[in-house]
Amino acid sequence: MKNTFTSLLLLFFLASVSQAQATRKPNVVFILVDDMGYADLSSFGSKDIRTPNIDRLAKEGVKLTQAYSNGPVCTPTRAAFITGRYQQRAGLEWALTPDMKDAGLPAEEGSIARMLKNNGYATALMGKWHLGSEPEFLPARHGFDEYFGIIGGNADMYSHRNSPGENVLYEGEKTTEVTGYLTEHLERRSVDFIKRQKDKPFFLYLAFNAVHWPFQRPNRPDTVRTRETWFDGTRADYVEMMHSVDRAVGQVLSTLDQQGIAKETLVIFTSDNGGERLSDNGPYFNTKGTLWEGGIHVPGLARWPAALPKGKVSNQVAVTMDWTATILAAAGVKPDRQLDGINLLPMLQGKQPEQERTLCWRIDRAGFRQQAIRSGKWKLVTQPTSVGLLLFDLDHDPGERRNLFYEHQEKVVELRAKLAEWDREMNQSKPRFSVK
Repeated sequence: MKNTFTSLLLLFFLASVSQAQATRKPNVVFILVDDMGYADLSSFGSKDIRTPNIDRLAKEGVKLTQAYSNGPVCTPTRAAFITGRYQQRAGLEWALTPDMKDAGLPAEEGSIARMLKNNGYATALMGKWHLGSEPEFLPARHGFDEYFGIIGGNADMYSHRNSPGENVLYEGEKTTEVTGYLTEHLERRSVDFIKRQKDKPFFLYLAFNAVHWPFQRPNRPDTVRTRETWFDGTRADYVEMMHSVDRAVGQVLSTLDQQGIAKETLVIFTSDNGGERLSDNGPYFNTKGTLWEGGIHVPGLARWPAALPKGKVSNQVAVTMDWTATILAAAGVKPDRQLDGINLLPMLQGKQPEQERTLCWRIDRAGFRQQAIRSGKWKLVTQPTSVGLLLFDLDHDPGERRNLFYEHQEKVVELRAKLAEWDREMNQSKPRFSVK
C-alpha cells in the first residue's frame, strides 16, 4: 500500500513537471544591430564578412527576405519596436540629438517590456536606448528590470562618450564607467542575464550600437575618437565591428544551449535601418536616412526550435513593429492597446499563407520631405522637392530603377489615396511633441 502511494506521488510529480515544462512561456531574445546593411551578413550575400553565428539563425530558423525597419534612422524604429505602433503616434519621427533634452518616449506609451513584465517575465535591455535621456524617458520607466548601455545615439566604443564629450553609458538610471570595447561588454552582460534568469521566462533586448559610427574595431583602445576624427573609418574597420557582433551573438546562442533553454527561446535578429556609407546594402538603392529600399530594407531572422520550421526562407513582408506583436503573441500576452504591427507566427510557421501588406513611411524635416508606401509588390515614393512621384514593381525591380508612374496611373492614384489617409491618421495622433 505504501509503495503504491509513493508511486502515485511520483507519477503526480512527474506529470506536474511535464505540464509545467509544456506550458512555460518562451524566452525571447530580440537582437537589433545599428546601421547594418542588408548584404552585411554572409547568409544574405556578403563576400567579405563572415557571420557563422548569426547564420545559425538562418539555418535553424526562418530567414525573411522582405523585412523592413519602421524608420530610416535609429529613434523611430526603436520607438516602433517598444510600442508596436507607428512611431509617429509617439511623435518620434526622426533621430534624437544630444541637445533634445525634453524629448523622448513618454512612459504612458505602451511598452513591450512592461507588458511582458506584467505577465511574469524578467526584462532587460543591454545596449542602445536612444529614446530619451531625461529620467522620465529612461528604460526603467518602460518596464525594463535591468539596463546597461548607451542612452543616446552613438558613443566611442572605448571611452563611451558621445562627440560632445558626455559620458552616455548608463547602468540602471545612472551613468557608469567601465573599461573596454562596448560590444564585448554587451555580450558579457547578456550572457550573465540569461544565466541568472534561465529558470523563469525572460525578455532580453540586445541592442548593439555597432556598426554605427564611430567606426572602431576591437582590440584598438588607442583609437579613442575626438570630434575631428569622429567619422573616420574604413570598410576594414566596419568588417571587424561586424565580426565582433557575430562573436557576441555566438556567445548568446551558446549560453542558451549550455543552459538547456534554446528550444524554448525565440531569437529574432534584425537592423534598425539600412546601412550607411561603409555598409553593403546589396541590390537596394541608396542608404540610411532615406525611404529608398537601401534605407529601410533590412535582414530578418527568427529562430524558435519549439515552434518555427528549420531552414525556411520566407518572403512575408514584415516591419519592425510586427516583431512586437509576434513576441507578445508567442508569450500569450494580450496588448494593452491596439497595435499597428501584426503577428507573423502563422505565416512563418506555414499555418497561413503569406499575407499581403500595406506599409507606410514618412520623413518630414526642414528641407527634406519624403514619403513611401508599399502595398503588395508596388511601392510609391514621393519627394516633392526633387523626384516627384515614382512607382516601382519591387518583384521585378528591387533596385528601384524603372519608374512605372506613367504606365500604371491607376495604381498611383490608389497608393496616393492610401498614403494620404495614413498621413491624416498619423497627424491626428496628437503626440506630446514631435521630433522631426
